[in-house]
Amino acid sequence: MKDLVIIGAGGVGRETAMLVEQINRESREWNLLGFLDDNAQLHDTVINGYKVLGGVMQASLYSNAYAVCAIASYSARKTIVREISHKVKGFANIIHPSVYISATNSIGVGNIIYPGVVLSTNITIGNHVIISPKCGIGHDAVIGDYCSLLWNVNVSGNVILGEGVMMGSGSTVIQNLTIGERTTVGAGAAVIRDLPSDCTAVGVPARVIKVSA
Repeated sequence: MKDLVIIGAGGVGRETAMLVEQINRESREWNLLGFLDDNAQLHDTVINGYKVLGGVMQASLYSNAYAVCAIASYSARKTIVREISHKVKGFANIIHPSVYISATNSIGVGNIIYPGVVLSTNITIGNHVIISPKCGIGHDAVIGDYCSLLWNVNVSGNVILGEGVMMGSGSTVIQNLTIGERTTVGAGAAVIRDLPSDCTAVGVPARVIKVSA
């Protein structure tokens, strides 16, 4: 078994620990050492059976362990990954055993993929992506680094999601579109045309309501 630490003891972290347990029922793959979290009030407590070992910068104490960053915020996730990348053995993919991974799919590192996710063929998934339950990703889609897809997101074929895109629960992107980096798509939105970077889009059809400076 390979040693593992989960970065973040919040909701996503606890769910990731659950995924690890489910993976280990199929094959004894991970020895989960515990969580690293910068909330000092959590240090040395036990959450869902696993100890909060200390803050994120203590990752160097676990240089022989793999890590997975289970923090929803794009900016926080990217910053932490950069800070600890040289302190841990590597980044783990935590993928529920029910998810079928075609040989035609390319998947990076540090990804969290929940049960009920359906992946089609010739998909490219980058690094440190979170894909929540019941999401569907169509053929030839590209999911950039640090994207987050919440529950029940549908990404159609030949769609490109730029780095750090956040897809709200129940949102949909029709085929052959591109969503720019760091854009947020609201819950239930239907994207029917390309979206630029650094904006927020909501509604059916989705329209841009905010552009970040």
